[in-house]
Amino acid sequence: MRIRIVDAFTDRPFSGNPAGVLLLDSFPEDDWLRKVAAEVNLSETAFAHPLPPGGEADWALRWFTPTTEVDMCGHATLATAHVLHSTGIATGTVRFAARCGILIATAEPDGTITLDFPTSSLTPVPAPDGLEKALGAKPVAVHDTAAHIGDLVVELADETTVRTLAPDFALLSTLSDRGIIATAVADEPEGAYQFVSRGFFPAVGIDEDPVTGSAHTALAPYWSARFGRDELTGFQGGARTGVVRTRLRGERTHLNGHAVTVIDGELHA
Repeated sequence: MRIRIVDAFTDRPFSGNPAGVLLLDSFPEDDWLRKVAAEVNLSETAFAHPLPPGGEADWALRWFTPTTEVDMCGHATLATAHVLHSTGIATGTVRFAARCGILIATAEPDGTITLDFPTSSLTPVPAPDGLEKALGAKPVAVHDTAAHIGDLVVELADETTVRTLAPDFALLSTLSDRGIIATAVADEPEGAYQFVSRGFFPAVGIDEDPVTGSAHTALAPYWSARFGRDELTGFQGGARTGVVRTRLRGERTHLNGHAVTVIDGELHA
């Protein structure tokens, strides 16, 4: 069967966030899906199969890290939509049925894809014991996110602090259900992007995720409230980086970006 590696939230290879994508006729047993994801060994591998016409969704979609299945993943959804559109399997809008509900991906005239995801709630919480030590930086504010995400959004002092983090991943893995999203206002918010972030997910087998689409369903309302604007651009990453354009639409958040296929091959399993 065909397996593709797609770099998401970037318009050039070897940047953004890579995801494995497999289009199937149906989902095999979970153990096989886990083994394939472990073999691919990227932050997420997406598995999708077509659904009968006339329903609320066109494709069923699941995502696995190298160690576990997750409820929501933005970059692997973007990667899957990119494969469907770039191969001509789908045009226009594609609806995915996932554990977190119905997700929508729309191909735009400029070659980007816009994802329509549920907006995450944000609940202020005290900083967990050990968070400052684990990050190596003092939190300005900490917020918990919705159940399907399960991250802590941690605002830090400035862009430089976020970019230079060198976390203690073993300690960080004990502090959140899924991960820690470190974020700060951009040094030049009137420029190409208004906020920066990095995503750390050692609890699910990923020390750092380069560009985390699902986290932006929380970052969008967080920073939109601060800037008083519904449309913002976020820059995420450490060694690999990417850009997510966000548009807040009440209970839904739109995430827009490019994707590029880097590897297209065969899985012998």
